[in-house]
Amino acid sequence: MRVLVVGVSGRLGKMLAKELVSSGHDVIGIDQRPLRESLAGVEVHAVDIRSRAAEEVFRSTRPHAVIHMATVAHLAVLTGDRHRNNLGGTRAVFEHSHTYGAEHVLFYGRHTYYGAASDSPLFHTEDEPPMGLSHFPELADLVAADLYAGSALWRYASFVTSVLRLVYTLGPTGHGTLAAFLRGSQRVPTILGYDPLFQFMHEHDVIGALVLALEKRPRGVFNVAGPEPVPLSVMVRETGRTSMPLPEFVLSASLGRFGFPKLPAGALEHIKYPVTVDDSAFRKTTGFSNTIDEVEAMRAFREAFPSRSPLSI
Repeated sequence: MRVLVVGVSGRLGKMLAKELVSSGHDVIGIDQRPLRESLAGVEVHAVDIRSRAAEEVFRSTRPHAVIHMATVAHLAVLTGDRHRNNLGGTRAVFEHSHTYGAEHVLFYGRHTYYGAASDSPLFHTEDEPPMGLSHFPELADLVAADLYAGSALWRYASFVTSVLRLVYTLGPTGHGTLAAFLRGSQRVPTILGYDPLFQFMHEHDVIGALVLALEKRPRGVFNVAGPEPVPLSVMVRETGRTSMPLPEFVLSASLGRFGFPKLPAGALEHIKYPVTVDDSAFRKTTGFSNTIDEVEAMRAFREAFPSRSPLSI
């Protein structure tokens, strides 16, 4: 099968491309970011997905399947470019896939779509709307991209659309928002009185889920998760860090200072309340089963990213 991976230069994008090549697929990659290592067997195009050059890649290669992994999730990146990339790039992927005859489009979404709030259900199902934007409007572009991808289910009947809302990743590559949060220091800031559940899966299981979805072609929106969620305090301890509980107003005032990440205030909701999902539909439809449990995932991250010296406040 000829597969086009949009976002191939990212850590997961490279892992996915290598796995697809080893499985016998013809792989094409698009990414405006430089590729810092060669990918044997992958035809890489360094272009912006919104450009005419990207459309030419679709026209000349005519992929059978397209995997869109190029949305920007890092909360520290809050610019107009991020919004244009997430929504405009997603629109371009689906339009070009329709125009040039793709049979399957797979959208890599995030479980943070549902938002973190005190009155949210413990496990979100796919039919629930995004409810966290009132507290965290900076997530609006990711939510909009997800909703646009979901609209392709009825907008484009010519191909199968699979929207996967994956939980956080954790493993030796250090990919993703959760890994970036933990990497910063020996002491991880938490909010006094709160210990939410965190749901994550090892990077190899993420790749396994994507490859399986490519094979099974499930039509619809699916939550994708791995092992059972664990409390934030346990995750901090098992990755070799120490929790630093602070009153919310202190932590809010410290963002971007004293070694803390520069994040919007709404990001604090995600270390107060859980965002956990019910992934039973994906498991039933595809037969997916994670191969790495939460203990192994946390240990792999700890070994790859030993803790640094403590913060000084």
